[in-house]
Amino acid sequence: MSDPMNSDPLKALEKRIDDVKASQGKEKRMDEHYSAANVGWRMVTELVAGLGIGFGIGFGLDHLFGTLPWLMLIFTMLGFVAGVKTMLRSAQEFQNVTPTQSRVDNDKRT
Repeated sequence: MSDPMNSDPLKALEKRIDDVKASQGKEKRMDEHYSAANVGWRMVTELVAGLGIGFGIGFGLDHLFGTLPWLMLIFTMLGFVAGVKTMLRSAQEFQNVTPTQSRVDNDKRT
C-alpha cells in the first residue's frame, strides 16, 4: 500500500529534523516565568471562582430548602473568604519565587 520509494525521503527528512532539534537543545518553557501580570490575573480568577462556587452552592441549597436568600448570602461570603485565602497563598508563593527589588538593592549596597 505504501510506496517504498517515498519512505526514504521521509526518513531522511525526519533524521534532519531530529539533528536540528538536538543541536538547538531544550528551550526554557514560558510558563516557568512568573510575571506580575500573570500572578495578578491568577489571583483575580481565584477570587471570582471562590465567589462563584459559593454563590452556586448557596443558591442550590436555598432552592432545595426554600430559604432564599439566606444560604446564598452565607455561602457567597464563605466563597469570598476562601478566594481571599487562596489569593494570599498565591501572593506568598510569588514572593518566595521572585525576590523583590528592595532585596536586590540591599544586596548591592552591602
